[in-house]
Amino acid sequence: MANRSNAMLCPSCRKLISIDEPRCPYCGTLRPGMWGLGPRLQRWFGGHLEMVPVITAVCVSLYVIALLLDIRGLRTGGLFTFLSPSMESLWLLGMTGHVRVVELHHWWTLFTAIYLHGGALHILFNVLWIRQLGSFAEDELGPARFFVLFNLTGAAGFLASSLFGAPFTVGASGSIFGLLGAMIAFRRRRGAGGDMISQQFLQWAVILFIFGFVMRGVDNWAHGGGFVTGYLLGMRMHGAHERPEGRGIQVAALGLAALVVVSFIFNAIQTWPEFIHAIQTRGL
Repeated sequence: MANRSNAMLCPSCRKLISIDEPRCPYCGTLRPGMWGLGPRLQRWFGGHLEMVPVITAVCVSLYVIALLLDIRGLRTGGLFTFLSPSMESLWLLGMTGHVRVVELHHWWTLFTAIYLHGGALHILFNVLWIRQLGSFAEDELGPARFFVLFNLTGAAGFLASSLFGAPFTVGASGSIFGLLGAMIAFRRRRGAGGDMISQQFLQWAVILFIFGFVMRGVDNWAHGGGFVTGYLLGMRMHGAHERPEGRGIQVAALGLAALVVVSFIFNAIQTWPEFIHAIQTRGL
């Protein structure tokens, strides 16, 4: 048996094995140690990393950056446009929509736009929902499953919006609706669809959908696309207390995180000349 410093739990059978094992001797999982990366994934996603505070910090930081990038262009009038970043800033950071996805084929903005927001009230409401609903979902599913769910439902919502809805859009509300749909489906699959928590989730979904159709400027296609995708994923996902997160979902979460970071960098490099030109033109 491996010494403690060179040992890990197999992601499939949870038996203690060497990180150098080509195959788990107990269950046969191929390369459980992933050439030394396995123990790090277990430490990151084994309860020490909480994704909700990370996502919240990223959203708030990017909102502040969007304001500072173009202070002269921010809007301050009106309840829903108070402290709104300029279109130029949001374009530079990765806003999405029909123009960017369908016309320009900037598919990576489906992910970057999740973390951008169009005003103070917009980010306030979304951050509150992420911290309340997201914390529950992360506890139920585990950090890796939660992160994958958050990003995939948000991207799916924006894909629907880009195909059928707004020319430009940003925000985490598609992901929030995705979490609602996933939690409703997940709890129904576990036989808890009629309890108080599930009924509360359903009521929230109905209220938010009604709110979206009543208020102007709300991206209902993103909400609907995120909710449907979340519901479908929630019917298939295991809970953290049913089955520990395996290596596949952990690698998927790590890959998505890398994709989001690279997308932000690539988008900024690609659109920086346009941003500078737009700022200079406005100043003439």
